[in-house]
Amino acid sequence: MGTILLKDGWIIDGTGQPGFPGHVLIEDDSICAVIKAGQGIPAADEVLDANGFVICPGFIDMHSHSDWLLPLAESPQLLRCLLEQGITTVVAGNCGFSPAPFRPEMLRAFQQVGTLLERKFDFTWRSMDEYLSCMETMDLPLNLAELVGHTSIRLAAADTIRGPMLPNELESCLSLLGRTLDEGACGLSFGLGYEPGMYSPLSEIEAFCRVARDKHKPVTVHLKALSLLSPTYPLTTSEPHNLLALREMLDIAKRTGIALQISHFIFVGRRSFPTAEKALKMVEQAVQEGVDVMFDAFPYMCGNTTITVVLPHWFLRRGSQAFRNPWLKGRLWFELETGFRLVGFTYKDFQVMEVGVPGWEDLNGLTVPEIAAKWRTSNFEALLRLCEQSRGSALMLFHGYSGEPGREAVLESVLSNRLCLFETDAIIKSKGHPNPAAMGTFPRILGPLVRNRRLFTLEDAIQRSTLASARRFNLTDRGLIQAGKAADLVIFNPQIISDTPPQGRLAAARPVGIQHVFINGKQVIKDGTMISMAGPGKVLRV
Repeated sequence: MGTILLKDGWIIDGTGQPGFPGHVLIEDDSICAVIKAGQGIPAADEVLDANGFVICPGFIDMHSHSDWLLPLAESPQLLRCLLEQGITTVVAGNCGFSPAPFRPEMLRAFQQVGTLLERKFDFTWRSMDEYLSCMETMDLPLNLAELVGHTSIRLAAADTIRGPMLPNELESCLSLLGRTLDEGACGLSFGLGYEPGMYSPLSEIEAFCRVARDKHKPVTVHLKALSLLSPTYPLTTSEPHNLLALREMLDIAKRTGIALQISHFIFVGRRSFPTAEKALKMVEQAVQEGVDVMFDAFPYMCGNTTITVVLPHWFLRRGSQAFRNPWLKGRLWFELETGFRLVGFTYKDFQVMEVGVPGWEDLNGLTVPEIAAKWRTSNFEALLRLCEQSRGSALMLFHGYSGEPGREAVLESVLSNRLCLFETDAIIKSKGHPNPAAMGTFPRILGPLVRNRRLFTLEDAIQRSTLASARRFNLTDRGLIQAGKAADLVIFNPQIISDTPPQGRLAAARPVGIQHVFINGKQVIKDGTMISMAGPGKVLRV
C-alpha cells in the first residue's frame, strides 16, 4: 500500500498524556513513525493535511453485537455507521451470545437470538476456531475481537436448557470453554438477564469464571438485574435487585480472581436512579479490596433489548399458551402494573425499533401507547400482541436508562467515573428506528461531554475509548499511536465533533466532525463519508 503521511495534526496518542503537534507516518498496515513538529517532515507516497485536526487511535467498541452481522456479504454497508463515528475495532460475543461454538441440533435455540440478526445465515462452522477462520476469509469492515458466550457454550455442549445442568453436562461445558478460549476468544461473556443465564445457579457461573481465570481471559457480564426490581428475582427480595445482582458477581470475582467487566452499567427505571450511588461505591470498594473490576456504559438514556425482557420467566416458561390463558394474563397484568410503578417505568418508555413482523413496519419508531391507540386496545394488550406475534423478536428501545431529559446526573456520574470505559451495545438493522448509540456514541463523548459538560479531558476520553479498552482485552497492538502498532487512526475536528441525536420522531443521523478513518493502514472514511466497501478489518485472536 506504500506510505501515507498524516501531516501537521494534534496527536493524542491514547496514553492519556497531553497531546502534541506532529505527524504520523503509515507504511502498509502499521504506524511507521510518530514525529513531533520541528523534527522534520518525512517523504511519503501520499500526504493528508491534518492541520486543525486531532489524530488519535481508532475507537474500540467495548460491547458490540456486530458478530451476528459480519458473516453477511452486506456487513460493510450495515456497519458503516460504526466506521463513520470512528470505531475501528469491536469486541463482540457479548451478553452470553456468540455465533460459536455451534451444535446443529440446537439451531432452533440459536435462532431465538433473532433480535441480533439482520437475516438468518448458514452456520458453516462448529468451533470458535472455525468461526474465526471463516471471518478471516471475508472482507471485514473493521477489526473483530470475539468473546465466547456462556449461553452459546451451554447450547453447544448440554441438553438442559433451563436450570442446573447435570454434572456431566457441566463438565462438557467447562471443557469446551477451555478449548474455545485457547482457539482465540478474547474472553467469556455472560447474559444473566436472559435465558438460560437467568436460571443458572451461582455455582455454575463461578465454575465458568474459574476456567476463564485459568486461561487469563477477562469475563464480561450482563447482570441478572439492572433495576430496583426485575423478573429474575422474587418480588419479596428485600435488597434492590440490581444491587443484589452486582453483589453476587463481585463476590464471585473476589473468590475466583477474574478480571471482571460489568457490561452496560445502567440503572433502569426512574426509581432505580437512587441506587447508582451505592452501586458505584460497591465497585470502588471491591477495587480497594483487590478485585480487578471495571464497567462500561453508553452516553444515552435509552438502550436496545428484546421486547420480552420485561416479562417474568414464570410466564415465558409456559410458551405461546400463556398469551391465551386469562388467569396467567391477569396475574401478569397485575405484576407488570405493580412492577412498572415500583421501578418507575411507563409504557411510553417502550419504543419499537424493529417490529419483526412482516407487514407491521409502520409500527417502527412508535411507542406502545401509540400502537395501542392505533389498534384501539390497552397498552397491556398491545405489548402482549407485539410479544406474541413477533415471537419475542421485536427489538425495542427502552427509555429511562440512568436518567431522562433534565435528569442526567446518574448517567454523568457513571460516565465520568475513572473505572468506566465506553460502548455502544447497539443492535444494528438495515431498517427500522436506529439506536442513537449506533450512530454517535464516540462523537458524543469526545464532543458535547468534553466541550460542554466537561466530564473528562479530551485526552482522558480518548484513552478510555482506545488504549484502556485494548488493554482490558489484551489487544496488544491496538489503541496506541506508536511506531510498530497497527495503523487504526481517526482524524477529527475537536471544535465541532458531535453526535446528531434524535429530534422528535426523527431518528439519529450521522455524526459531524469525524473527518478521516484508517483501519490497518487503509482509509475507509474520507471527509466524513465511507469510501470503500473492501474491508480492511482483521480478526484479533488473543
